Amino acid sequence: MMKLVIKKFICFASLALTLCMLSACHGSDPRSDFEMPDHFDDSREMEIVFWAKNDTNKTQVQVYERCVEEFEALYPNIHVNLKLYTDYSAIYNDVITNISTDTTPNVCITYPDHIATYMTGAGEIVFLDDVINDPRYGLGGSELRFDGPTAGEIVPRYLDELKLRGHLMGLPFMRSSEALYINKTYVEAMGYEIPDVPTWDWVWEVSEAALAMNDDGTYAVNGQDVMIPFIYKSTDNMLITMLQQSGAGYSDEGGNILIFNDMTGRILKEIASHGQTRAFSTFKISSYPGNFMNAGQCILAVDSTAGATWIGSEAPLSDIHESKKVEFETVVRPVPQYDAGNVQMISQGPSICIFNKDDPQEVLASWLFAQFLLTNEVQESYSETEGYVPVTLKAQNDPAYLEYLSLAGTDTGLHYQVKIDCVKMIIENTDNTFITPVFNGSASLRNAAGQMVENCVKTVRRGGTVDDAYLESMYSDVSQMYRLGEQKISTGSKDLGPLPLTAVILLSCIGIAWLCMGIYVVKNYQMRYNSNRSK
Repeated sequence: MMKLVIKKFICFASLALTLCMLSACHGSDPRSDFEMPDHFDDSREMEIVFWAKNDTNKTQVQVYERCVEEFEALYPNIHVNLKLYTDYSAIYNDVITNISTDTTPNVCITYPDHIATYMTGAGEIVFLDDVINDPRYGLGGSELRFDGPTAGEIVPRYLDELKLRGHLMGLPFMRSSEALYINKTYVEAMGYEIPDVPTWDWVWEVSEAALAMNDDGTYAVNGQDVMIPFIYKSTDNMLITMLQQSGAGYSDEGGNILIFNDMTGRILKEIASHGQTRAFSTFKISSYPGNFMNAGQCILAVDSTAGATWIGSEAPLSDIHESKKVEFETVVRPVPQYDAGNVQMISQGPSICIFNKDDPQEVLASWLFAQFLLTNEVQESYSETEGYVPVTLKAQNDPAYLEYLSLAGTDTGLHYQVKIDCVKMIIENTDNTFITPVFNGSASLRNAAGQMVENCVKTVRRGGTVDDAYLESMYSDVSQMYRLGEQKISTGSKDLGPLPLTAVILLSCIGIAWLCMGIYVVKNYQMRYNSNRSK
């Protein structure tokens, strides 16, 4: 019995102590910002964890594996543990889960809006504002054991994409955009010329015309039973790009949601009208556009340039059986525009995020590896796997890379014409690209944009109507589903400072009260115990 009382007392005392400690730790950061060490300690064995994504492309896997091998040869005391994913959302979800247990990787390949969410954990990622300019270990630093780019050799536009409210939250790794892939053979057979910069009016007109049918019920353009003239892979990018081209609101740097505007309504009604005729569809409704295009069942497709090797009758990574393929010429153009004289196309592609740790040497090792990902060999090798563009001017202007570009069309593998045409298009339009503001919640807003397009197309396909009343109801539903009313920009948890004096007094009184109650219980028990012994 006495032991039980003592245990109760210990619990009461512990609670009181905990409550008192709350006043001291309220709002404190769990980890300080990274500060560059005076030197790199190469006498210690260190392991860093690197999470990356590949497009089920064995060549990309080999690029990463060779990168790790060559880096470890330069820094024998650093061991890189590579974990590959097939989906960026899986990386994002795992990082979010691991933040709570302090088991994030050291380096990961991810998207800028994902990094903005990672920043909500105080001291969770490494801000690179000062790090990149360190004369010894910064970009192009004197102590590096490899020929990396200087800060001035990273494409400025791509570096700026990683800046959020004055902080550089990561480094660009690769850049891509979207392209309009056109079955030139079929489009010209329909009597249309392909403009250098297609407009939305041109795309919608060609798409509707492709629905013409023969007397036997087959489609005139391909002689088949199936024709989905226009498929857009990423409906979130579709709405975002159309809003950007229209000068309409989407969001701003303050994290304010602007997407529910009149222009959004007009765009969604336009998309729905072509969804109703079946001239337009989406990836989620119909499946991957490249498969339909390669089978001659789609003539216009918007997809990432990073998917170029899947599209075209000679595509090296085509997913459909050889017997289903048809012969046609594929040409690449910028995504459809409202104003052909003012091209605007989205900039996308993976970036590098470095996570903060308690050991500065471990972080420095991570930073060295992150820089190694920007060396010419890694940048050029990865770019050659898909329609990606190196993020450094150093790699873009390298004679070996320029030779690679000049050999477009000489084979259907490394120098696949469609892939290299995509790369050239991005480089030529670097100044015409745009990004959306990133903040904690921008990923949810992006998902909401795509959901609205999907909803409208599905509704009209089922016989419904997309009118003002429908849009108003959908806006409300989507806003609640993605919690858009709760989005607020955040660059990390702030120190809230000490608790107010009244709160400190209240907590202290509660702690003292519990302590007094514990003492009373013990004293009362002792008196009874002693009284019983004396009888």
